[in-house]
Amino acid sequence: MRLLSASKSGKSALLGLLLAAAFAVTAPVASAQEFKLAMSSPPTSLDPHFYNLFPNLNVSDHVFETLVTMDADSRVIPGLAESWTLVNNLTWEFKLRKGVKFHDGSEMTAEDVSWSMDRPATIVGSPGKFDVYTKAIINKKIIDPYTIRFTTKEPYPLMLADLTSIYIVSKKATTGLSSDDFSSGKGMVGTGRFKFAKFLRDDRLELDRNDSYWGPKPAWSKVTLRFIPNGATRLAALLAGDVQAIENVPTPDLAKVRNDPGLALYAKVSHRVIYLYPDTRREKSPFITDKDGKPLDKNPLMDQRVRAALSMAINREAIKDRVMEGLSEPTNNLVPKTLFGHNPNLKTVKYDPEGAKKLLAQAGYPNGFGMTLHTPNNRYVNDEKIAQTIAQMFARVGVATKVEGLPMSVYSARGAKQEYSIGLLGWGAQTGEVSSPLRALLACDNPAKGLGGFNWLKYCNPKMDEVLAKALNTVDDKSRSALLQEATAMAINDGGLIPIHQQVTTWATKKGIAYIPRTDERTHAFGFIQQ
Repeated sequence: MRLLSASKSGKSALLGLLLAAAFAVTAPVASAQEFKLAMSSPPTSLDPHFYNLFPNLNVSDHVFETLVTMDADSRVIPGLAESWTLVNNLTWEFKLRKGVKFHDGSEMTAEDVSWSMDRPATIVGSPGKFDVYTKAIINKKIIDPYTIRFTTKEPYPLMLADLTSIYIVSKKATTGLSSDDFSSGKGMVGTGRFKFAKFLRDDRLELDRNDSYWGPKPAWSKVTLRFIPNGATRLAALLAGDVQAIENVPTPDLAKVRNDPGLALYAKVSHRVIYLYPDTRREKSPFITDKDGKPLDKNPLMDQRVRAALSMAINREAIKDRVMEGLSEPTNNLVPKTLFGHNPNLKTVKYDPEGAKKLLAQAGYPNGFGMTLHTPNNRYVNDEKIAQTIAQMFARVGVATKVEGLPMSVYSARGAKQEYSIGLLGWGAQTGEVSSPLRALLACDNPAKGLGGFNWLKYCNPKMDEVLAKALNTVDDKSRSALLQEATAMAINDGGLIPIHQQVTTWATKKGIAYIPRTDERTHAFGFIQQ
């Protein structure tokens, strides 16, 4: 029987814990203060198990918690589980913190944990289910109220990483509820630092401090999360004093924020990759036409040479300089250099419009073709601007491209129904390694195994899947990293998706309020402190 530290990289995990503790003790004694924070995207659901979408996670983090969690650098640290043991290659045992109370005063026990592991698979109508993170568990055994064991069919090195995505809910409070019930506060009974008070869809979420929280109490007695998708309006709210902090500073205003003595700016390269996903499977794709707008009988995106040409047509450095104001890292990878499984051999694709034209001609499209690029317009930093810029670049190599921007709630619902021919999207490696995007975005669609949950246009490369499957059952980190790098190269070189850049995330605060920027981009009201 082998006792594991907070993560496999014990020293790194310990450092993360020490940093977190140091930051916590610098917070002022909890006082009756209200904190208002402007978020860039509203949640589509308050049910923490309904839709694996970043704005939803950002909100859930305030009310609910997970067995293990990530520090600011995406390293696994203890959460509601104070320790864990790998009993054998197939069995993990978790020791829960004693005395942790839900917001209704009831104690959290292993029964609630077991219920929370089962619940994601029962959710109906989710565009992106959480059960991808629970599929590996084939048996659960409650040893006592504070001890639970999970058994997997095969050795599974991603257990800890996966559990950072499964929120623990109260069995008593959520039994029989629909996901829609959460918007009224039903089921919003977590163990987190804040308690649900009021929700106005697309406007704000009001929270009260959980004075019975098991860990260090947040500085704020009341928090209002305001949802302001428009960047200029969000910054204006900060300048006017309507909020004390914002996320995602509008890139045209970065210099203004940097030079304002009354503001502080924080930034960090995130684990979110912005990418294009092409329709590689359907002979006839809904938004593929000739140059005159007539639908084509054969989809050119099925040809790997066309997908390679599109990647070569993108000037990523120009997007970084002119659209992102320097706040992006051009890439041909799925995760940044700091995350496990990054492939250093996948160099950023060089901008080569003439080479792109040659590839298009070789594929049988010397005069190009037409298509529509769909994109969110309120989710990622400059998402629609990026799409418009890429469309202009495609036009220069003969691919006449229209852009249709949609609110994320509409965009994702349509995307999950395969209504696009090519789209722009972003993915953050929630598990802290490249297996996250490989499983969700590029693995052949296989709900039974929890694969391809966000593979909206059903890209499928069985050879890549074989390598990925082997990686997911390999415990040795060196061998697993090599396999993940191989799988990444297979999918990227095939054009399963086209990476653009790693997003750099920014936050701005009123002077006197500090924030530790996070690789995972999450914005936590409890992470802001008064200096």
